[in-house]
Amino acid sequence: MSDTTSGALINTVTILHTVRQVREWNSAQKALGKSIGFVPTMGALHEGHLHLVTIAAQKSDSVIVSIFVNPAQFAPHEDLDKYPRTLEKDIKRLEQTQIAARSALPIAVFAPSVAEMYPGGITTHRGQQKGTFVEVLGLSEMLEGGTRPHFFRGVATVVSKLFHIVMPDYAVFGQKDIQQCCVLRAMVQDQHFPLTLVVASTVRDVNDGLALSSRNVYLTPEQRNRAPAFYRGMCRARDLYQRGTTDREELLAVVLEEARKDDLDIEYLSLSSPDTLAEVDSVSSETGGAVLSGAWRMGSTRLIDNMLLGFEF
Repeated sequence: MSDTTSGALINTVTILHTVRQVREWNSAQKALGKSIGFVPTMGALHEGHLHLVTIAAQKSDSVIVSIFVNPAQFAPHEDLDKYPRTLEKDIKRLEQTQIAARSALPIAVFAPSVAEMYPGGITTHRGQQKGTFVEVLGLSEMLEGGTRPHFFRGVATVVSKLFHIVMPDYAVFGQKDIQQCCVLRAMVQDQHFPLTLVVASTVRDVNDGLALSSRNVYLTPEQRNRAPAFYRGMCRARDLYQRGTTDREELLAVVLEEARKDDLDIEYLSLSSPDTLAEVDSVSSETGGAVLSGAWRMGSTRLIDNMLLGFEF
């Protein structure tokens, strides 16, 4: 059934499409004294996303999941048009997750249109964009920002919009996108958002450790077999670190060695400060630990992964 005020109820998941509907849902939860957990996604939900939803359910009395493929974080040459959009399947997965998490938990999906999120319009050509955008300087330019200078401006902008719309008590993100977590942590602090940002550990394939990603569906069987080499390399680096090796070159060398065994096309490999994302020469208490991270391509598919050394987010 449909309801233009509160959204359409499908089994136990309320579907919302407008800012007004979300705010009315929020007000109803707050009137009942319920806290709100929020999981922003671009859809094509997999077990990694559902893990975030479960964590939000553990911390909150109600949960809202946004499903929105954000044009502002794509460049004109990137895969915006072919990014998977599977809303009906996503809703079914969330229905099952709600039952597994807590039977009486109110859960909503916010699936807005592009026009709802960007009333003034949006283009992937940054120089032609108009309106209000959010940029976290000093962190956005590092690592991923070197090859995708537009990306974190788009992420910070849409997440800021979503925080204002949803007004959550908790917002849950995955460690796989570690730079995103660092950027958004800074944004929350700088903009005084009244929420707690929660970072959940990366969910991996139980057989070979490949981090779950919506882009994994693009991989051919042969590429999928080679893709876990990066994770194997990070595990070797972690083992070295745990045995006392802290030198940057030694840690990165074993990652590259594993990557080359399976002919991965490495875009970048980094050992960086968790606070500034600046490159570090070694892992130490002075650096507050380090983020071991990188990106690689399998054909036209770009994958990222990371591991935390000497600290927890």
